[in-house]
Amino acid sequence: MRNASGMTFVGDHIGEFYPGCLTVIGPNLPHDWVTATEPGETIKGRDVVIQFDPARIKAIANTVPEFTHLDNFFHRSERGLVFLGETRRRGVELIEAMGGLTGFARFSLFIQLLELLSSSDEFEVLSSPQFAPKLDVERRDIIQRSLIYIFKHLATDLHLSEIAEQAGMSESTFSRFFKKNTGNSFTDHVNKLRIWQACKLLAETDMPITDVCFEVGYLNISNFNRTFLRQHKMTPSAYRRLTSHRRTSRMLEAQPTKLH
Repeated sequence: MRNASGMTFVGDHIGEFYPGCLTVIGPNLPHDWVTATEPGETIKGRDVVIQFDPARIKAIANTVPEFTHLDNFFHRSERGLVFLGETRRRGVELIEAMGGLTGFARFSLFIQLLELLSSSDEFEVLSSPQFAPKLDVERRDIIQRSLIYIFKHLATDLHLSEIAEQAGMSESTFSRFFKKNTGNSFTDHVNKLRIWQACKLLAETDMPITDVCFEVGYLNISNFNRTFLRQHKMTPSAYRRLTSHRRTSRMLEAQPTKLH
């Protein structure tokens, strides 16, 4: 990801992405990166995507044994991986350098990238082991369109019926379909997104907590407080105090030392 931030959906994982984020997604794993934009708005150079077929690389191992050590990496990638630290920094450099090359020179950097990522322990696994749907192209498209619709209409009074109608399914059928292919029920998914949005507002603005509640789509403060407490084991006001303290500490650490 070059210059955008927002919500990331990988299997049953819901999280945040930011500029410089480096992820590897294995085959047949539903995924999307959603950035809130204005109607008609586009973000130039938003991200860089490299698509490849692990099966073809595994086939090379029949004649080039050095490629066999990639098997564990491909297996881990089936749950989605996000890379951190020096691996992330170096990986981003290799990917950007590939853009200016062609032919064997580009392929050489791709092999270096695979070697870097497969040998690194600076990563987090995203989707849970229990999540293992097998989606065809049509079903994957339905899930991704549903996720985008939910994200864009998060602040409204969302109902399962309207999402099911768009998917061309009955409510009960879509409810089962959504749970099976995202790992979350429709209600849990919406609550996770709304609380994530609330956390950003609590940490980055001085908006009153009641206003935050309505801004992210909750219709009453008690439901908002109860859901927030269940997800974060603290109240919204306690979360704001905690993030305010951390933000102040980071600002103080970033200030240059003055010698008198």
